[in-house]
Amino acid sequence: MPRRPTSIDVARSPAESRGFTPEAPCDCRRCPRLAAFLDHHRKAEPVWFNAPVPSFGRDDARLLIVGLAPGLKGANRTGRPFTGDYAGELLYSTLLSYGFAQGTYRADPADGLTLVDCMITNAVRCVPPENKPTPEEIATCRPYFAARLAALPNLRAILALGRIAHDQTLSTLSLKKSAHPFAHGARHSIGPGLSLFDSFHCSRYNTNTGRLTETMFHSVFHAIRASIGHT
Repeated sequence: MPRRPTSIDVARSPAESRGFTPEAPCDCRRCPRLAAFLDHHRKAEPVWFNAPVPSFGRDDARLLIVGLAPGLKGANRTGRPFTGDYAGELLYSTLLSYGFAQGTYRADPADGLTLVDCMITNAVRCVPPENKPTPEEIATCRPYFAARLAALPNLRAILALGRIAHDQTLSTLSLKKSAHPFAHGARHSIGPGLSLFDSFHCSRYNTNTGRLTETMFHSVFHAIRASIGHT
C-alpha cells in the first residue's frame, strides 16, 4: 500500500505539539479541572480505568475516528474508546458491518474485538464533568491530537463525531472553520489525499431524539468506504 506524504500533519500542526507523544501519559495533569475530576473518581471507583484513555487501533490505519471525550461510565470506566456506553453499541456494530472491525463487541476491552484499517481516538483524552470540556481544555489536549495525526502515515480519512471533534481537527491542521463548516454527512478536502467526514455524535441523546438514525450513520460509513476502498 503506498504511503501518503505526512507533510500536511507536521507542517500544519502547532509548534507546541513537537515533543508530545500520540497518547497522553496516564498521570497527565495539564488540565487542573479534569485532573481533579479523575482524582475524585479514582477514590470513588478505584477499579475503573480513571486516566487519559488511549487510542484504539493500529498506526497503519487509513481511517481515524475522532470522538469528543471519554464517557464517565464508558471509556473512563473500561479504558477503551466508546466501550461501555450506548454510543459504542452503534459505533462498533457499524464498524463491523463495514469491515472496519473483526470479532464480537461485548462492551469489554477483553472481548477480543480488533479494528481493521481503522483507529479511534478522542479530541480530549480525559473524561470531563457533564461531558463538556472547556475551550481551554480542548486546546490543552491538542498537542496530543496533533501527535496522533502525525503518527498515522497512511491516513486518508478522518471521521469527526460531532462539532468539537470537527473543530479540533481543523484547529490542529490550521484550517479555517468557515471554509469547512460542520454538517452531518459533509465531506471536506483537508490535504493531499485526505478527507474529513462529519457525522452527528452517536450518543444516546442524538439517537433517542432522532437527530441521528442508524441509516444516517451508515450513510457516512458508506461514503468513507467508497472513498478509501478496501485494503
